[in-house]
Amino acid sequence: MNYALRIDLERPFAEVVGEVRESLAESGFGILTEIDIKQTLKNKLDVDVDEQIILGACNPGFAHEGLRTEPSLGLLLPCNVVVRHSAGVTVVEAIDPEMMVGVTGNPAMEPLADKVRASLKAALDRVASN
Repeated sequence: MNYALRIDLERPFAEVVGEVRESLAESGFGILTEIDIKQTLKNKLDVDVDEQIILGACNPGFAHEGLRTEPSLGLLLPCNVVVRHSAGVTVVEAIDPEMMVGVTGNPAMEPLADKVRASLKAALDRVASN
């Protein structure tokens, strides 16, 4: 099952993270949370892993609409966007909002999931075209 929107880039991790932030902002998403997986695992388990960051992205308008349609949607928010680097490739993945429909079992979520998906895909497409 494919549950992510994904792009692979042969560009430096830090550069891509900056571009992802800017592009998400252009699509109306703010970053509510940020988890540096590499640093967290080093601090907590003293293990070394490749660079990886999880950005908890939220578009307030979409979130409000979704919570009106499905009150428990907060369990699935914010939309996670992951940037990770491995073997010379920087991967950007965003949760596919179409998963919200399947998880909630609420077909009324379909129009919103389509809008959120289009917005996240546009953000990734902008990063891919840089």
